Amino acid sequence: MAPVVTAYTKHPVGAGYGIGDWLLQRLTAVVMAVYTVVFVAALLVCAPRTFPAWQEMFASPWMRVATLVFLVALLYHAWVGVRDIIMDYIKSTAVRLAAQTLVAVTLVAELAWAIAILWSR
Repeated sequence: MAPVVTAYTKHPVGAGYGIGDWLLQRLTAVVMAVYTVVFVAALLVCAPRTFPAWQEMFASPWMRVATLVFLVALLYHAWVGVRDIIMDYIKSTAVRLAAQTLVAVTLVAELAWAIAILWSR
């Protein structure tokens, strides 16, 4: 039996990033949840009440790295969510590209700022 050929073939465009981004967004959510539990535990143990105490808590390399991993996960998670919203609701290609570029530049700038803060000693 020959395959059925139709005149209309559906080609998904736009938000067709699929299961990969879905899984990565779930993974970033898990990373953020684990960090939150670790951070709350660190707060309970250290109980920083002054700015120098906060600096001391973030002085350890493991806390800096964990915070950086959290921030990267948060920013990627935000990128996927906002990108999908932009693609769903902004129909003009030029406006959509401008909005996505603005969001991407903002997220990269926030990451650079966080790195500067974490390693400024």
